[in-house]
Amino acid sequence: MASSSIPKVDLLPFLKEGDAEGKKKAREIIGEACSEYGFFQVVNHGVPLGLMRRALELSKVFFQIPFEEKIKLAPKTGAPLPAGYSRQPDHSLDKNEYFLMFPPTSSFNVYPTHPPEFKEVLEEIFTHFTKAGLLVESIINKCLGLPPNFLKEYNHDRSWDFMVAFRYFPATEIENNGVTEHEDGNCITFVFQDQTGGLEVRKNGKWIPLTPEEGTLVVNLGDAIQVLTNEKFKSATHRVVRQKGRSRHSFAFFYNLQGDKWVEPLSEFTKEIGEPPKYRGFFYKDYQNLRMRNKTHPPSRAEDVIHITHYSIPTQKK
Repeated sequence: MASSSIPKVDLLPFLKEGDAEGKKKAREIIGEACSEYGFFQVVNHGVPLGLMRRALELSKVFFQIPFEEKIKLAPKTGAPLPAGYSRQPDHSLDKNEYFLMFPPTSSFNVYPTHPPEFKEVLEEIFTHFTKAGLLVESIINKCLGLPPNFLKEYNHDRSWDFMVAFRYFPATEIENNGVTEHEDGNCITFVFQDQTGGLEVRKNGKWIPLTPEEGTLVVNLGDAIQVLTNEKFKSATHRVVRQKGRSRHSFAFFYNLQGDKWVEPLSEFTKEIGEPPKYRGFFYKDYQNLRMRNKTHPPSRAEDVIHITHYSIPTQKK
């Protein structure tokens, strides 16, 4: 099954006046994809192609710097996530190194000085991703039939949004895992990758490779949306598979929730339609801390990894 089975949506109708039919068609495709498996692709999303190319080029230069230099950009203490340079510990099943940043105004950011343009390009593409996040959030809001601007007002604090530049190491003869299968914890994630590829999504129980296409962003929903909608919209399951003989470079932007936000199924998808909530409420930062512990202290058994099911309410037997 090819990536062509993951729908591709043109967002151009939302970036100009009129074209009600184009908007309606796009919302129908996105709504169907989100209700089934939580993944779709977008073009004409507002992130300039030239900027995407430049970001990948500069990230490749950055990751070629000796480890002794990169580690000088180790994260500061106190940040919600490790902003700066990090590398997965040797015992981790995930085999990558990465550079993470919060919004350009964040005091947690630790920027590299080489390559010289990297900081400027990172800040510029972050700003474009934020706009794309607002746009897709508004489309999802409409797909769900929520009051106008509901999600925007609920999720108005952009300080916990973050972006990651990844480098995945070449596969070995005995293993090729880049990132184990998982769902994202946030609201909406945007990804673009170089021509090495490797991103795979699970649809109807089958793994589908996402063939890289210049200018296309892969979009997936995260656990926060699944909980808020009481599973009307799904958090997408995905993984990264490494290739032999070549590194993989990619960027991921996480349109996030602020840590003190309370997350629980909305009444529109529970009480108002006579459905019991499938999750108990939680503060977003508590869930994020549990997910980070999965990475820093990987459980020895796969079944002990924390997922959103940690907050599931058991169904009552009739």
